[in-house]
Amino acid sequence: MNWAFLRDVLSGVNKYSTALGRIWLSVVFIFRVLVYVVAAEEVWDDEQKDFVCNTKQPGCPNVCYDQFFPVSHVRLWALQLILVTCPSLFVVMHVAYRQERERKHRRKHGPHAPSLYDNPDKKRGGLWWTYLLSLLFKAAVDVGFLYVFHRLYKDYNMPRVVACSESPCPHTVDCYISRPTEKKIFTYFMVATAVLCILLNLCEVSYLVGKRCLEILGPRPRGSRRRPHLPETCPPYALSPGEHPQDGNSVLMKAEMTTVDAGGFP
Repeated sequence: MNWAFLRDVLSGVNKYSTALGRIWLSVVFIFRVLVYVVAAEEVWDDEQKDFVCNTKQPGCPNVCYDQFFPVSHVRLWALQLILVTCPSLFVVMHVAYRQERERKHRRKHGPHAPSLYDNPDKKRGGLWWTYLLSLLFKAAVDVGFLYVFHRLYKDYNMPRVVACSESPCPHTVDCYISRPTEKKIFTYFMVATAVLCILLNLCEVSYLVGKRCLEILGPRPRGSRRRPHLPETCPPYALSPGEHPQDGNSVLMKAEMTTVDAGGFP
C-alpha cells in the first residue's frame, strides 16, 4: 500500500489543526503509520505460513487458522488507519470549497467586493462543525476497532498454543503460532497508541467546545454594545433648557416645544 498519499493529506491538514490536533498527527505518523509500515507488516508476514498443527490431515491447519484468526491484524490496522485519517481529508475539502467560493465571488463582484469570509481557513461556521464532527468520528472509529479487536482476540492476547477440533481435523489438535510474544507486544503497543489518540481527540473536542462557549457567553467588549435608540415612529426629542447632558435626570421634551418664552410658557 502507498502510504505517501496518506502522509501528504495529513500534512495538508496540519495547518488547519489546533495544537492538540498537531500532537495527534505526530502520534499517528510516528507511532502508528511508521510502526505499521516498518515493523508490523514484517512481524505478521509469516502468520499463516508458520501456523503449524500437530497433524498431517489436509485442510486442518487452514481451518484452524481461520477459526482463531478470522481477520488478519495487519489488515484490520490498515483499515483502521485509513478510516481514522479520512475525516481530515473532509476538513481540507471544506477549506478548499470556501476558498473557491470566495474566488468566484470576487470574480463576479470585483476585487473590492466585501469578502464572504473573514478568513476562509479559520474554524468558524460550517468549518467549525466539520472539524468538530471529524474529531468525534475519529474517536468513534478507534473505539469501534478496539472493541472489534477485543471481541476477536480476547484481551488482545496472543497465545502460544491453541487447541482446535474443527472438521476435517481427526481429533483435537494443538496448533502453534509463530513469534507469539513479539506479536503480543506489537498488539499492546497499537492498542495503547489508539487509546492515546482517542484521549487527544476528546481533549480537542473539549477545548473547541469550551472556547466556543466562552466566546458566546463571555463578556463582550464595550465597543461592541449597541446604544439604545428610540423607535422611528416616536417624534424627535431634545433636552429641556437648563439641563445638562451629563445629568441622568434630564427631562426630554419634543423638539418643536423647545422654544420657550422668557416670561413663561407659550
